Amino acid sequence: MAVPARTCGASRPGPARTALPWPRRGPRPGVRSPASGSPRLLLLFLPPLLLLPLLAAPGASAYSFPQQHTMQHWARRLEQEIDGVMRIFGGVQQLQEIYKDNRNLFEVQENEPQKLVEKVAGDIESLLDRKVQALKRLADAAENFQKAHRWQDNIKEEDIVYYDAKADAELDDPESEEMERGPKASTLRLDFIEDSNFKNKVNYSYTAVQIPTDIYKGSTIILNELNWTEALENVFTENRRQDPTLLWQVFGSATGVTRYYPATPWRAPKKIDLYDVRRRPWYIQGASSPKDMVIIVDVSGSVSGLTLKLMKTSVCEMLDTLSDDDYVNVASFNEKAQPVSCFTHLVQANVRNKKVFKEAVQGMVAKGTTGYKAGFEYAFDQLQNSNITRANCNKMIMMFTDGGEDRVQDVFEKYNWPNRTVRVFTFSVGQHNYDVTPLQWMACANKGYYFEIPSIGAIRINTQEYLDVLGRPMVLAGKAAKQVQWTNVYEDALGLGLVVTGTLPVFNLTQDGPGEKKNQLILGVMGIDVALNDIKRLTPNYTLGANGYVFAIDLNGYVLLHPNLKPQTTNFREPVTLDFLDAELEDENKEEIRRSMIDGNKGHKQIRTLLKSLDERYIDEVMRNYTWVPIRSTNYSLGLVLPPYSTFYLQANLSDQILQVKYFEFLLPSSFESEGHVFIAPREYCKDLNASDNNTEFLRNFIELMEKVTPDSKQCNNFLLHNLILDTGITQQLVERVWRDQDLNTYSLLAVFAATDGGITRVFPNKAAEDWTENPEPFNASFYRRSLDNRGYVFKPPPQDALLRPLELENDTVGILVSTAVELSLGGRTLRPAVVGVKLDLEAWAEKFKVLASNRTHQDQPQKCGPNSHCEMDCEVNNEDLLCVLIDDGGFLVLSNQNHQWDQVGRFFSEVDANLMLALYNNSFYTRKESYDYQAACAPQPPGNLGAAPRGIFVPTIADFLNLAWWTSAAAWSLFQQLLYGLIYHSWFQADPAEAEGNPEARESSCVMKQTQYYFGSVNASYNAIIDCGNCSRLFHAQRLTNTNLLFVVAEKPLCSQCEAGRLLQKETHCPADGPEQCELVQRPRYRRGPHICFDYNATEDTSDCGRGASFPPSLGVLVSLQLLLLLGLPPRPQPQVHAHASHRP
Repeated sequence: MAVPARTCGASRPGPARTALPWPRRGPRPGVRSPASGSPRLLLLFLPPLLLLPLLAAPGASAYSFPQQHTMQHWARRLEQEIDGVMRIFGGVQQLQEIYKDNRNLFEVQENEPQKLVEKVAGDIESLLDRKVQALKRLADAAENFQKAHRWQDNIKEEDIVYYDAKADAELDDPESEEMERGPKASTLRLDFIEDSNFKNKVNYSYTAVQIPTDIYKGSTIILNELNWTEALENVFTENRRQDPTLLWQVFGSATGVTRYYPATPWRAPKKIDLYDVRRRPWYIQGASSPKDMVIIVDVSGSVSGLTLKLMKTSVCEMLDTLSDDDYVNVASFNEKAQPVSCFTHLVQANVRNKKVFKEAVQGMVAKGTTGYKAGFEYAFDQLQNSNITRANCNKMIMMFTDGGEDRVQDVFEKYNWPNRTVRVFTFSVGQHNYDVTPLQWMACANKGYYFEIPSIGAIRINTQEYLDVLGRPMVLAGKAAKQVQWTNVYEDALGLGLVVTGTLPVFNLTQDGPGEKKNQLILGVMGIDVALNDIKRLTPNYTLGANGYVFAIDLNGYVLLHPNLKPQTTNFREPVTLDFLDAELEDENKEEIRRSMIDGNKGHKQIRTLLKSLDERYIDEVMRNYTWVPIRSTNYSLGLVLPPYSTFYLQANLSDQILQVKYFEFLLPSSFESEGHVFIAPREYCKDLNASDNNTEFLRNFIELMEKVTPDSKQCNNFLLHNLILDTGITQQLVERVWRDQDLNTYSLLAVFAATDGGITRVFPNKAAEDWTENPEPFNASFYRRSLDNRGYVFKPPPQDALLRPLELENDTVGILVSTAVELSLGGRTLRPAVVGVKLDLEAWAEKFKVLASNRTHQDQPQKCGPNSHCEMDCEVNNEDLLCVLIDDGGFLVLSNQNHQWDQVGRFFSEVDANLMLALYNNSFYTRKESYDYQAACAPQPPGNLGAAPRGIFVPTIADFLNLAWWTSAAAWSLFQQLLYGLIYHSWFQADPAEAEGNPEARESSCVMKQTQYYFGSVNASYNAIIDCGNCSRLFHAQRLTNTNLLFVVAEKPLCSQCEAGRLLQKETHCPADGPEQCELVQRPRYRRGPHICFDYNATEDTSDCGRGASFPPSLGVLVSLQLLLLLGLPPRPQPQVHAHASHRP
């Protein structure tokens, strides 16, 4: 420890008992010694724990670094000053007395976690059960309507009357086909009314139809589909009559047609609409059981150029047909097979894993010779690996190749026959003259299907039709497979926001003839949406306090409800998948809770855990009680989180109407000048209350409504209104008893304030409200929530981006918030219904900070060091040589004795003094916590040139040209339309693909951001240390201030910049690799459970329909010539195709 040195001046006085008053705007006290008269103390070659006595030259003054007990004395003075000001102005004790004096105006209610969570779970179950009943009525009706329908080969467009949801958009688009041809007589024109429930304009008398752009509306299959689904309109309407709360009711057909109710215009993008219901998360989840899929891609030397690009695009499209219930791996093969990515086994087909695959696929290079055996053996080995987590239901191999002669029958005999538990799907990709019979044989011999992808226009349709094959066992299982499934959270395409959907498959019940086998085709999926907001309304809002909440998770551990579920951007093609352990800061206790919830158990556990602050700048160690129960008849589990201090809450009982009126008058702006400004939380106090983001306007709306209704009105939330009015009166009494008679300027305070659970924030004096930037909803204010979780005084410096340079300030100044919770103990029940605090004047308190951390007493002049004496440096006289700062528990600068650092208050201290902050971290004053934000939004990245095939228009093969049937098909009509309008409107071909729906580059895309926060470590005592930088070493002292979230640091200012240490980062940073290394994470998969049912086998399944090949093999010369002719005639930037083949479904 340091050798004591003589201190100038009289002996140090005892601890001060009252706060030191200091003028807010006055001359700075004392005279600073010139730098020339105070030479630095050089601590060279000194061991950290032994400081030798330092002697000054005769006749010269010398300052030594302060002794540890000196700095401890300064710390006590700071603690006493802060405590004194808060006791005088904070009014904690006075507010406690006010609550007790008004004890007859409120009751103390108890939150009983088990009863609460069971009630909410029951309410959610009832809500979802009503949707299930509506779903079953729809599915049964659809099957009966289709069974009774008579197929019409000669049906025409004019025979069908329906509302085309995209017709209005097409008429408004000068480049659309409808402008050229005029509207069809079969398309209805409807009137719509605004409906707040749907956040849209709707028509309750009709359904709407959406048909994908790449499907020809006039094809026989589509017209027949429109014909029989029209009858669903009456069922949709009757469902709504029985349950007026129903939102979108949707039938997604296996042909791509979507019929939904009520009718509303389609929210189409500006150019290309790529929406296809068969690629929506809810359809995929409802159309088949979970899948274990291995994709193998032929990368032999014959696969090159356009064919390889087609394969890469096909694999990416195939991955988009998988959901989080599925598992997948992708491998390439020639003579040998190898995974395309770092994944060596099946991994969950979640968004992040699929992104890894998509990026890895672009790096595939064609070389070597074709080796089907290597590819299939690799795939079967993957599917037989039982030591990993997987779906354990449908097993399949998807092979993409340009053709080959080997049938690898020996491989199938070894791995798959006779049971044929693995389906094999083969895809012939590109335009070639190879014999496709072996590919057809492989698919047919293994209960799969054979597809051809001759051009980019055939990719989307052919990479999703395998779902029809997987649906066969479901159809054959009949009623056993008619089980409602609830989806992950996803973004509604029609503007409802985040929803979950109940799905039910619809089966084809027709038979080909008397005595024939039952039809195996799935007709589609029926879905009913439930908005997350409707589920949230069933949860308690304000009785749980600012830090209590309800959450729910599914079998994957993804949150359905959670206050941290706030995706910054959503992609229509992807579900919103936020794991519970990513929504909160992960620890072992939460892993245990998550597992128990997934298993459908009940439970309760009190844990100590880390919590990220609302503004994501701080970490608090808190105590929380978790209680959970399953939501019966669903795959969801519900949890309740309560802090111990939220076990009880206040419920106002203002039966005295005269008192109601008296307290209400303190909400009127006319009272603000004498009673302080009042902000009210923007809550749903009454049904007719108009919301507003402007709190002044919201208060005006509230007052106007209260002049018409009473707090006991049936249209109002009596609990919220009574508590609001009670807190208005209670905070006014605080003004009357404490604030009004105090001179804030005497103690350099800009404002005093109180915020309550009831929704009141009162700021005094009124003029201070002009600079009040905190959230008017206390439950959403970081200072409020942190004060409840932390004992003592919580300092909150202003965020750096909101700070002005002090030299630019004239009549305004920067304020530092100091707040603390008010704890009540009523009859042995403890609760914290309010937070009080003060706002410090930064400049004045920076000067006061210097005085308190100096060797002067009270307002005496600074001590001067004589010519023949040794003195300890202090933060006032020696601020040229000594750095003194207060840093909060997040590592942000609060106060400094350096005037030039005033404009850096609120900045992470590493940006102010990286060397010193690193030393504090290395000496355990701070602990670092790193986490990942999986809901962030990032600007779109420019596309790379990694060989991915661009989206392009449909290019027919020579086989199509030479097939007479093709010229009468939808594809020929589609190509003709594209070429015609491409010539007329050349810019259409050049449409920016970013404007196409479903393109992740269309706007800000989701990304992963790495977040780093710091919080106080294990060191609580006073601590001296040396920053060892050779000839530039620095001595520093650090000590926590009792009853605050502050660290007091005194350090030598650096002599030179030769000791540049690594800078600690606190700012959020983008993760190019999308967060923690996925290759490592999949080795430690989180616990999950798949759906309880699986339909992957039925003994009666007819596998004879297993694909088709080209009807006429063209000559290679003609093929190449015509294909080149077509390609050369296309624009240089081919864009999304507009039409593709529609398959016939009787």
